[in-house]
Order: sequence, then C-alpha cells, then structure tokens
Amino acid sequence: MDPANTSSMRNLSIFAALLFCALAANSYAQNQIVWTAANSETIPLEPASLHAGRVYSPAVGGGDMHVQIDSRYPVTVAMAWADEWNVAMRPGAPGNFSFLCVKEHVTSAIYECHLPSDRPMIITFRDERRPEKPVLTAIGAILGPGARQFFSPNDLHIQYYRCLQPEFHWRRILNEKYQITAAPKVYSLMTPDHDGQELSVRIKSPIPLTVALLPSHLADQVYDKTVTLTEALDQTGCKERGVQSMSFNCTFNVAHGTQTLLILPDIDFSGHKKATVEANTVECVEHCELLSAPQNP
Repeated sequence: MDPANTSSMRNLSIFAALLFCALAANSYAQNQIVWTAANSETIPLEPASLHAGRVYSPAVGGGDMHVQIDSRYPVTVAMAWADEWNVAMRPGAPGNFSFLCVKEHVTSAIYECHLPSDRPMIITFRDERRPEKPVLTAIGAILGPGARQFFSPNDLHIQYYRCLQPEFHWRRILNEKYQITAAPKVYSLMTPDHDGQELSVRIKSPIPLTVALLPSHLADQVYDKTVTLTEALDQTGCKERGVQSMSFNCTFNVAHGTQTLLILPDIDFSGHKKATVEANTVECVEHCELLSAPQNP
C-alpha cells in the first residue's frame, strides 16, 4: 500500500451506521424497491488520502446499498471488510485489506454494491490525485524544511440512501381443536396479499387425514359434492394424505383468490375423535403498496 495513503488513513475516524437497505435474498426480492435520501456528509479530501464512510451491516444472506457520489476531482470508491479495516488502523499495522465493488474515476455517480454476507463492510473513498513531490522539494528549498505544499481540497459529497420495501411478519390465522366428522372440514383462510406468500400448517390427529389448500370456490364444490376430491386435489400442489402428526408449508397464488384449507378423514371410524389444526402465514405489514402486481395465471 502507498505510504502516503497509509499515513492518511491513520487520522480518519470511522462512522458506524446500520445498513440502510438490507435486502437478504428471499422470495420477495422481485417486489418494488424505493430508495429515499437519508443523511449526507461533505469531506474535503487531500491528494492520495483515503476516507472511511459508513459501516454497513447487512442481514444474513447479504444486502444491497445505494449511494450518490459527487466529487470535484476523481475518486475511487470501494467496499472493504470492516474488521480488516479496523486492524489496518492500528499503529504499525501493514494496512492490508481487500476491496469489493471497486469503481474508479468517479466524479458524479450512483454507487451500488451487493454485500455478499452479514459480515459488516465499510465504504471507502480514495482521492486519485498525487502530491507533486518536485514542487514540494522546491518550496522546501525556498521556505525551509518545515514548508508544506497546499492543494485545492477535493470536496467529496456523499448522499446516503435507505430503501423502502415491503416488510413481512408471521401471523397465526388458525388454531383450533375440532370434532372429526365424515364430512369435510373447511376453513376459509384469507385472500393472499402477494404471490409466493407462505403458509405453514400443523396437524395432529388420532386418525389419518387428507389436508389440502384449495381456492375457496373449488373447496365449496368438494363440500357440495359437485366436484370429487380427486378432481380437486389434481388442481393443487399443496396437499398431504395420511396425515396424523405433521407440519408442512405451502405457498399462495394471488390469482386463485380466497384460499380454503380442507380437511377430511382418510378412513371410516367410529366414536368421538378430535384433531388439532394450526395455520400461520407471512403477511405484509409495512409498505405493502410496493408489492408487485400479481401475474396473470
């Protein structure tokens, strides 16, 4: 590493901040993301100096960041691992660390980087100008050894952004112990708010059951016996047979409308028997207007 850069780094303070936009990989990544301006700072950089900006702490699985850079003179922008950077700041440390998402010769640009893991990273800025050593030598010869060469500062403006995106929480929508009968048990659950919405079902029963998630109109037809159970089950991928003690997950399709959980016994039985059913789903709770519109089936 350039000694001039190393000495410049020693005098820099490091600002810690939470990641403004944690975008861990998940099934909701296709939804709209809106970046909004957060805080900003302006830094006067000297030639060859290296400045540390914000520390980004992504969620597990990584995340994305988005920053507007405006600089009077070209700078190199890059992400460094925060732990490596902190070690490099110690007196006598060699200053060896790796960079990701390196972008050179920046004067005005949107800088973006996908952070690959939940390991914190720090955004760095290096002034690409080099001190004019021959000029400095000449000044020293005239004014003495304590003379210092002065440069026009490189005013670096950093506009940080945070993102708005749909937020999701698990919510219990069903928890019941019911008397098993030969007729189907139907629970009209909900109309999903996004494609791929998760549903977790837990069943405990003394006898084997068939459990299926169906569009409500189809479940009604099974209940009314205008459609056979076999025909209905052929139209859903969310079904289990022979269930007595089991947890399983399904996903919703918005285009199918209101969804119904249908349960019925697989065998003939006598006496009073009860089954327990619990269902939980992931629902949008914040910024739901940014959800992607459902695709046509």
